Amino acid sequence: WQKREISNFDYLMYLNTLAGRSYSDYMQYPVFPWVLADYHSETLNLTNPRTFRDLSKPMGAQTVERKRKFIQRYNEVERSEGDLSAQCHYCTHYSSAIIVASYLIRIEPFTQTFCSLQGGSFDVADRMFHSVKSTWESASRDNMSDVRELIPEFFYLPEFLTNANHFELGCMQDGTVLGDVQLPPWADGDPHKFILLHRQALESDYVSAHLHRWIDLIFGHKQHGSAAVEAVNTYHPYFYGDKTDLNNIKDPLIKSTILGFISNFGQIPKQV
Repeated sequence: WQKREISNFDYLMYLNTLAGRSYSDYMQYPVFPWVLADYHSETLNLTNPRTFRDLSKPMGAQTVERKRKFIQRYNEVERSEGDLSAQCHYCTHYSSAIIVASYLIRIEPFTQTFCSLQGGSFDVADRMFHSVKSTWESASRDNMSDVRELIPEFFYLPEFLTNANHFELGCMQDGTVLGDVQLPPWADGDPHKFILLHRQALESDYVSAHLHRWIDLIFGHKQHGSAAVEAVNTYHPYFYGDKTDLNNIKDPLIKSTILGFISNFGQIPKQV
């Protein structure tokens, strides 16, 4: 990878596999980074650093104000391992079964998976994945309970962006009927162009030069411990598989609570 003999996409898939991530497990689905921060321009300039997301910071620290709030949350909660209010920056996760299913809701079998996770029906339309730009704004700036990253399909599968099956996904409060995913202006409304440019962004010189910083956060030494605290990158203890030994928990209610927590909110990859 350092010699540029394999692509950034292939290297990320390799790391995901090493870390135990798999297409077969929605709770441990391969995780990919947001690489762009520009979802409003008419043309995409891949030579401008401002076009890109800061790969050295987790999604919870993409803006100064957002980072400050998460640090404040961390400092306000007393350390209490094994408690639902344990000290951490984030009580939600960047990858979970519901996040994966929500991204892929327009194609089967993910449509049925999403509905089953939601209790048998679609979610409120305003909360469903309908716009790349608004999802980025939610995960990077606006929503303190949203720190989601992306999935591999954002870089190779245009079909997940169209409602080819004509599912009735509902109507938003502003009257917008949910159909195809709203794409950035630079994609010209074409899912294939979006995937092409998004893949080019992933393989760009800027991302190639900074991707290792994101890898440190997700798979490497900034995943937990003091380095994670310094990087504003700590999650609830239940998300770390090596911190929760379910075999030693005798109380079935506590065990089911932890399992439910993990299935709803996701799990940290194994450290590579």
